Amino acid sequence: MRAKRGSERSFILISIVLLLAVIGAVVASTGMGYIKIQPLEVLQIIMARLSGDASFLSGLDPVWSVVVMDVRLPRILTAVVVGAGLAVSGTLFQGILLNPLADPYTLGISAGAAFGAALALLANIAILGPYSVPLFAFIGAVATLIVVLHLSSFDGQMSANTLILSGVIVGAILSAGLSFIKYMADEQVAVIIFWLMGSFASKTWPEVWLVLWCVLAGVVVAIFYGRDLNIMSLGQRSSDSLGVDTARVRKILLVTASLLAAACVSVSGIIGFIGLIVPHLMRSLVGPDNRKLLLVSMLAGAILLLAADTLSRAVLPAEVPVGVLTALIGGPFFCYIFRKRQMGIGHD
Repeated sequence: MRAKRGSERSFILISIVLLLAVIGAVVASTGMGYIKIQPLEVLQIIMARLSGDASFLSGLDPVWSVVVMDVRLPRILTAVVVGAGLAVSGTLFQGILLNPLADPYTLGISAGAAFGAALALLANIAILGPYSVPLFAFIGAVATLIVVLHLSSFDGQMSANTLILSGVIVGAILSAGLSFIKYMADEQVAVIIFWLMGSFASKTWPEVWLVLWCVLAGVVVAIFYGRDLNIMSLGQRSSDSLGVDTARVRKILLVTASLLAAACVSVSGIIGFIGLIVPHLMRSLVGPDNRKLLLVSMLAGAILLLAADTLSRAVLPAEVPVGVLTALIGGPFFCYIFRKRQMGIGHD
């Protein structure tokens, strides 16, 4: 009982520290850039907008309010929400498939979104204005999910290994399709390549709210099924005997994880490895209980992606697409996990 109480206290403490870190990172990041703004002044500007009280802005440069509220904050909050969504998506994939190498990137969902977006950019589709590319990216990701689920299912059954293999196969086909689109794009190729590398530049408040509601809905579903996800880790026979409809819950969570990834990728471009790295780091802090892991991964994913975007935007001499930075961090980490898993299997 004491150990359980200690574990609960540790989880609450870690959650509070991470939440405060997210808030602190948002305020600090908002003040960083070509125009330096102190954290207290950032808070004054935000309070003025929230309360409608202009007295908070007394003594501040009027330009700062525009920089904070219309330029930096939408980008920063988009990075926070996308990081949280990708981390939760990766946690779900790893929990469902019982595979530490599973994430939206390795299952082909990101490639599907990239293919849809590239098609929209190549054809110069602007039916919904700025939402056209995100919509096609979302459709591409969902279509990829349907194909992967169909390929990996046989007689209503689905195994983790066939699902990952199906994702790799479909991802390879889509990568070839992307190469063909880039070849056909001619002068549009630069726009496509920039989108594929992932970026939060020029994000607006409507995009923040759009991805926020999608991520919130996905997180609610994920946490609701957190207990079932724990039971499913015991194996299908055990989970079925304990009253969990394994096949149904697995499909619901697969769709939830994929839609989370699709919504995030559709507004940010391809940002890989967040869903791979964060669950591993947080699992070492709070243990394997998915109800706890989902919450802390959400907060840690927000911090990691915001840190990467801030490094790209305000620290490096020239802005580097954030997807490139996450790939540079995540690639070696992926190799480490893969090697560690191989050694574990070898020892068994």
